[in-house]
Amino acid sequence: MTTLLVSSKGQIVLPAALRRRLGMGAGARIEVLEESDGLKLRVVRSVATADLTGMAGMVKAPARASPRCLDDFDPASLLNRSQRGKP
Repeated sequence: MTTLLVSSKGQIVLPAALRRRLGMGAGARIEVLEESDGLKLRVVRSVATADLTGMAGMVKAPARASPRCLDDFDPASLLNRSQRGKP
């Protein structure tokens, strides 16, 4: 068990090996829970937000057929084409 020292400012220092093992860097947040037998420390992990504009063009699908147009997905235009005899 590791013993921590509280400074005159109320600060504690976690050992470097423990910080590395938990993946904690500068600015990491720790939640303190008071329990009947002492304190419980829990690392608060935030979910990083992703900027979708930076991901544009990362995945490209190969073209297999002729390009599609909006009319291919419009039920009214499909009905109109079938009535005119077009496929």
